[in-house]
Amino acid sequence: MQQRLRDLGITIGQFPTGEFNAITDIPGVTVGHCTVIHDKPRIARTGVTMVLPRGGDIWHNYAFAGYHSFNGNGEMTGIPWLKESGMLGSPIGLTNTHQVGIVRDALVERSVQLGYTQSFLLPVVAETYDGWLNDINAFHVTKEHAIAALDAAQGGAVAEGNVGGGTGMICHDFKGGIGTSSRVVEMVDGRFTIGVLVQANYGDRALLRVDGVPVGQLIPNEHTPVPFNKIPSPSSSIIIIVGTDAPLLPTQCDRLAQRATVGLARVGGTGYNGSGDIFLAFSTGNHLPAQGNKFLRDIQMVPNSHMNDLFNATAEAVEEAILNALCAAETMIGFHGHTVHALPQDRLQEIMGAYRQTREAVKSDK
Repeated sequence: MQQRLRDLGITIGQFPTGEFNAITDIPGVTVGHCTVIHDKPRIARTGVTMVLPRGGDIWHNYAFAGYHSFNGNGEMTGIPWLKESGMLGSPIGLTNTHQVGIVRDALVERSVQLGYTQSFLLPVVAETYDGWLNDINAFHVTKEHAIAALDAAQGGAVAEGNVGGGTGMICHDFKGGIGTSSRVVEMVDGRFTIGVLVQANYGDRALLRVDGVPVGQLIPNEHTPVPFNKIPSPSSSIIIIVGTDAPLLPTQCDRLAQRATVGLARVGGTGYNGSGDIFLAFSTGNHLPAQGNKFLRDIQMVPNSHMNDLFNATAEAVEEAILNALCAAETMIGFHGHTVHALPQDRLQEIMGAYRQTREAVKSDK
């Protein structure tokens, strides 16, 4: 049974986590998965994940949002209007590369059914490529799967690893997938939460680091086989969703999304040419009704000079969310019999324990 990073006795960062150490620690945020696994008539290792920034209220109470593309070999729909308006007005869908359209259409259809679409909807749906483990051209994901993920959305603990959109994903040559984490920041005017959810499907093993320790270099192919051997590895990507209840303006959400790059780099992501490293940040700290008679809005914002702790907390939460995806994922056999092994947790604990002892010995010598 795979465990989360902290359950293994490995703690990173300076800020405390929220109750569940998940994006759902932000009040009102919910997450739902639909996992599609079967072997007949064709191999399916895929699914859909939904993030709802205000639960079901996001349809008519928008959230300020921003976006950053670290490397753009990927897809996230709805971004031109999000950049133009600075607002997010739908759940965020995550799935595989070839099924973004059907998940997007399902969100539009659900909004019409609920009576939330007065004219048009441009929902946000993002992807990473699961074609090594999943027969991606069989188009397994249906509208019903997308709606099931939407209907399953809830607060509290979030399933990680081989679930939802992360089912068939690979990270640093180990099994990857969905991961989440949170940080709580005490500020002058309140206590705010940063929450992160990732769909991790990127990276070489040699670059993998845990709290600065070169773990990937210390788990060679002879110990845990890499999935691709000597053939060129398929394109890889990571989608990072950052949320907060701190009242931020759209430009500040852009800045928060950019800081996700720092957390990714700490784990070993460098933005390869074939990688879709696309990040979205939203803030629920202001209420933006889509309808109503009130013309003016009362808006709050964190001063830019007070953003540093939010930046630091974002980097920490991204780093741990990726590591939680790696820790939670289990070994999977999929398309063409391809096998992707889980990160060996006993070896991870040995490596981190040895480095911890070395650091403590150095400190005592001083």
